[in-house]
Amino acid sequence: MNENPDTFYRLLVESVTDYAIYMLDPGGHVANWNAGAQRTKGYMAHEILGQHFSLFYSPQERRNKTPVANLNIARATGRFEDQGWRYRKDGSAFWAHVVIDAIHDEGGQLVGYAKITRDITERREYEQQILRAKDLAEAQSERMTAMSRFLDTIISSIPSCVLVEDAVSREILLVNRKAEQLFGVEKNSMHGKKPHECLPPELSDYFDMLADAALRSEGIHQSERQLSAAGGERILHTRAATVRGGDARTQYVMLIVDDVTDQRAADARIHHMAHHDYLTSLPNRILFRQRLSDALRQGELHERQTAALCLDLDNFKNVNDALGHQMGDELLRAIAKRLRAVLREQDTLARIGGDEFAIVLPSLNHQQEANVVAQRLIEVVHPPVNVDGHNLSVGLSIGIAFADAELASPEQLLRCADMALYEAKRNGRNRYEYFTLEMDVQARTRRCMENDLREAITENQMRLYYQPITNSDQQAIIGYEALMRWHHPSKGLIMPGDFIPLAEETGLIHSLGAWALYEACREAKNWAGGQAVSVNLSPIQFKNSALVSVVEDALRGSGLEPWRLEVEITESVLLDDTLGNIHILQSLKALGVLIALDDFGTGYSSLSYLRSFPFDKIKIDRSFINDMSDSREALAIIRAITGMSRSLDIQITAEGVENREQFDKLKEEGCTLFQGYFFGRPQPSELRLTML
Repeated sequence: MNENPDTFYRLLVESVTDYAIYMLDPGGHVANWNAGAQRTKGYMAHEILGQHFSLFYSPQERRNKTPVANLNIARATGRFEDQGWRYRKDGSAFWAHVVIDAIHDEGGQLVGYAKITRDITERREYEQQILRAKDLAEAQSERMTAMSRFLDTIISSIPSCVLVEDAVSREILLVNRKAEQLFGVEKNSMHGKKPHECLPPELSDYFDMLADAALRSEGIHQSERQLSAAGGERILHTRAATVRGGDARTQYVMLIVDDVTDQRAADARIHHMAHHDYLTSLPNRILFRQRLSDALRQGELHERQTAALCLDLDNFKNVNDALGHQMGDELLRAIAKRLRAVLREQDTLARIGGDEFAIVLPSLNHQQEANVVAQRLIEVVHPPVNVDGHNLSVGLSIGIAFADAELASPEQLLRCADMALYEAKRNGRNRYEYFTLEMDVQARTRRCMENDLREAITENQMRLYYQPITNSDQQAIIGYEALMRWHHPSKGLIMPGDFIPLAEETGLIHSLGAWALYEACREAKNWAGGQAVSVNLSPIQFKNSALVSVVEDALRGSGLEPWRLEVEITESVLLDDTLGNIHILQSLKALGVLIALDDFGTGYSSLSYLRSFPFDKIKIDRSFINDMSDSREALAIIRAITGMSRSLDIQITAEGVENREQFDKLKEEGCTLFQGYFFGRPQPSELRLTML
């Protein structure tokens, strides 16, 4: 679902097949290459990618730094347009119409250039022939008849429409076949008549206006207008010039008309695709930022409030993963229509990526209006969407930020709306939240903590503490669970609950998890008695295709026997990409590693998990242990888990055991392994409890 450059480029090629369209990086090197470019310039993509676009210019132009000058104009003004000679791979030259558009990201930074080149050699040759014929006709009056016939031949075959009028009588003297086709009038019906006598009023008035302009002053006069022609509404680009006859008393007006409807439609499509999302046709990030900037300027000018909203669909990923991207795309299109339908005409709804949308609400009288809009958006998304017989339900979380003296730029406003969105998702989703200064403080704190966490990894501030695990005889320690601790240089000891969620969110969990595996295996190798070590794996680590290799390298590097390593996973691993994660667990099992299901009973516990994978252990969550003396339900769950485990021949570990009463009761219920403060607190390897 990602809106990527390859998709965008492919759509361009499909839309405009007779243009060479390609991208340049900020330095002018070719970044991609379409089939039209290959046909026009002769280079295959692998030959040209990475080359500087100046190789399409002549050696003299390169010495004069003409290509660089053209890029500078595009960067300074946003657009460079010109005609000139360009060169193909085989050295042949062609006359090109070139457009270079500077492309900027939403932050205003130059990211490259879009370059559109069209081979117009044939059209230029026709125009040159016309001009040469015109010059010959003016210079050699005695050969006017012969030149007129020559001009007739040329004009009748060129792809542009040509009309020649007498400057005095304004009668049409010459019409070519292309003009007959465009206007739907035979040339014999136009010869000797004035335009208004043989053409529709709209066309004749247009041509008269240009002829008058040409007669008033020398040079070529151009105009472009949408008019009714034989084929319907067409966009006509017309050039008018005067031509002297054999003597000073004879003068003509020549009109050259090109139907540029298809070309302008292609230009409009290219412009639309550069500013709109290809899937929903909503504005994209670039256009959204422009609209937000305009709204902020107008709001300041007219003293009205402007709000920015960041939206995120709840539960969309599950729909996308379960039913596929095509279903997800259809759902996004339907949701986009619903959102747009409840907004005002002047509001801007944009898709800024994946299942994320953003809205500009300009010209608000008071903040309460944004409340109404936000609630309306949540309600309109709530009903299920039927896609190919599937009723798909998603929710909507919204963050809202209002512009003020402190939030005066689009970047600031969007950042704050995004913080408010994060708060809405954190507070339960399917709701909206307003940005507050406290959110900014929290965000800064999180960024500081993230920076500290990155430093902690590189500066070896992490340590593993080990909590003993014993059997029902309580005679010996059979293993330890490795628990991570962060020794912060100024904040002291930081527990996992305070930094593991941040590590998972930022992706640092992959580095931390790999370190924990290596360190636990290295230290366990030196323990006497063959005691095992248990290491927790985050669900995020299963998104790393190299996880099995990381475990294998940790075992190989430390020399630890595989049966002495136990990895603990939670039920969420089995909820997310079940087949892929089951495959990873099977690969770990094949290494000889033991697999334990942690926190069983607290999430979406299902017997299907135990059928889909042969776990070595199940760990009963400490919450049931704490409540079993006061809660019949907690005790019933413990009995159900132990009974099921005995039937499946799976060991049971009770964690969080804090006293003799709990220990005795759990033994009575059939638990086989125990862990908790009653047996020992987590300690560094050198201080760990080695016997009970």
